[in-house]
Amino acid sequence: MKIFRVTFLPFERSVEIDEGATLAEAARKAEVYINNLCGGEGVCGECRVRIIQGTAKQDESASAFFSPEELEQGYVLACQTEVHDELTVEVPAESMLEDEQIMTGERRDEVVEGEDVVVREERGLAVYPLKPLARKVYLELPPPTLEDNITDIERVSRELRRRIGWHSYEISLQCLRNLSDLLRENGWKTTVTVVQDNRGYKLQKVEPGDTTGSHYGLAVDVGTTTVVAQLVDLRTGRVLAVEGTHNMQAQYGEDVISRMIYACRKDGSGLIPLQEAVVRNINDLIDALVRREGIRREEIFAMTAAGNTTMSHLLLGLTPCSIRMEPYVPTADAYPQILASEIGIRIHPQGILETLPSVASYVGGDIVAGVISSGIAEQEAIQGLIDIGTNGEIVIGNSDWLVCCSASAGPSFEGGGTTCGMRATRGAIEKVKIEDGQLSYQTIGNAAPRGICGSGLIDCIYELVKNGIIGYEGKFDRNRDDPRLSLAEDIPRYIIAAAEETDSGEAVAITESDIDNLMKSKGSVFAAIKSLVDYIGLTFDMLDTFYVAGGFGSYLNIHKAVAIGLLPDIPEERIQFIGNSSLTGARMALIYEEAFEKGRNVSKSMTNIELSNYQPYMDEYVASLFLPHTERKLFPSVDY
Repeated sequence: MKIFRVTFLPFERSVEIDEGATLAEAARKAEVYINNLCGGEGVCGECRVRIIQGTAKQDESASAFFSPEELEQGYVLACQTEVHDELTVEVPAESMLEDEQIMTGERRDEVVEGEDVVVREERGLAVYPLKPLARKVYLELPPPTLEDNITDIERVSRELRRRIGWHSYEISLQCLRNLSDLLRENGWKTTVTVVQDNRGYKLQKVEPGDTTGSHYGLAVDVGTTTVVAQLVDLRTGRVLAVEGTHNMQAQYGEDVISRMIYACRKDGSGLIPLQEAVVRNINDLIDALVRREGIRREEIFAMTAAGNTTMSHLLLGLTPCSIRMEPYVPTADAYPQILASEIGIRIHPQGILETLPSVASYVGGDIVAGVISSGIAEQEAIQGLIDIGTNGEIVIGNSDWLVCCSASAGPSFEGGGTTCGMRATRGAIEKVKIEDGQLSYQTIGNAAPRGICGSGLIDCIYELVKNGIIGYEGKFDRNRDDPRLSLAEDIPRYIIAAAEETDSGEAVAITESDIDNLMKSKGSVFAAIKSLVDYIGLTFDMLDTFYVAGGFGSYLNIHKAVAIGLLPDIPEERIQFIGNSSLTGARMALIYEEAFEKGRNVSKSMTNIELSNYQPYMDEYVASLFLPHTERKLFPSVDY
């Protein structure tokens, strides 16, 4: 088989690859990351690249994504174009995967430290004693005598029972083999690391002397879009550092469905690359964290990970294929404690990984973590939680009961499915305002506009309907005299940023079709909230607090999100952003043993409503395809 060299610009990276491989495969090998919403199916058109040198012919169906001028210039889809020549390929800016605004959850808990106790003061949450999943305990043991001649392991266990109150301990064979010599050679002074799992407690490591001064853990939010990790001092529960990055799995598909399709390829080649991608993400974050804090990887002994059900499966290398097919059954909802090294994560070789349990196919450990961090399951008052992304996961309940559901919001809120939509990266329009006929906007990084992200689209729809530019059904007033309003192939569009203002030299606009897609997305989310509230037998005014989690939620304008019918119309002070609740919950599970047990109980006791089989949801969805809603009485505060 022939081998050809492919060079990618502007990265100046070259790679040798077998003839017949696609440009997308060559890009991955060269560590050039290209947008790919559909996982290589050739149906999204996001992996546009241009052949600068050499000859390449793509699949004929892919040419539909390009104008005749672009085809003449050498544009192709990377996922559909095979390599049969030495090539130089230019990756345009719009096709690059770039870091976006990442919700790291950097705000640290205010804590009051006492003997083994950390009191959490925010939002009146439960007080958990500081008991990490892995604990280091320094022991000075009395040597054996004829009167006290119990075994070495029982001597260690007896002292642990006296010191920390746990009753029985398992010990690994590796630790047991070295125990006798280690104790005698070091004057019976030792540090033992004890880890908790669902079977009890076990001695995971035995060291000479006192090493309790060095003991760290890692909390990880494995998101579909981003992966974020916090380095935690397990002695105090303090967050020392946090790092985030774009999930490298995006090169195999932008959302969980496309990644499941890739993972379940008939030739069996899809699952391992997806797992390796996210493991590499985590290892890169660990590298950055330990450099920043001046410690060694081996000093990290425990980690927790929270992600949706698909992300948890892909992290652990579990087949996700049945998640997307009726009756939507995942391989597992509770995951075994493993050594992190088993899946290639580079911390201490005996360091453990706990993956937070899921509830259902589309309600995962990230939502369980959100319930832990929001404190819903600790309060008598009825509260709600929503995490809005490609899916909208919703939980409503209190300390006695919890009910949840998931609705497909589509990619609109994350910049997909719209003409000029983009993720929340540099140059994305994130805020829009129209006042006295004048439009103003704000971009991320104050850069020249490149497109518009989810929060900007919500702002835009609100401003358009408030100013009478579109009607309640989302259609433009074609008779309106407005220089920003025009027709493109008989589809009305509204110019947000003129061509001369933008980075690409092409106008950033929102079309009537874009608005229709966004109304379907917001309708899907609101219909899920309304269906869940009705199913339980509540009304919106009975919700004491409604928490909004995740990166997208944190940039929302509450008033505008309510006014377009995305969030329920309750007093704004009762809608609270709580940031990256998945990461916060993962950290709580890492440092508070009781919080981890709470997560297990939540996952087992939460009732999931499958909306695809729930007829009232479809009725609510149709009613929600209006601004703000067909039933205006549901939105009494809306001011247009």
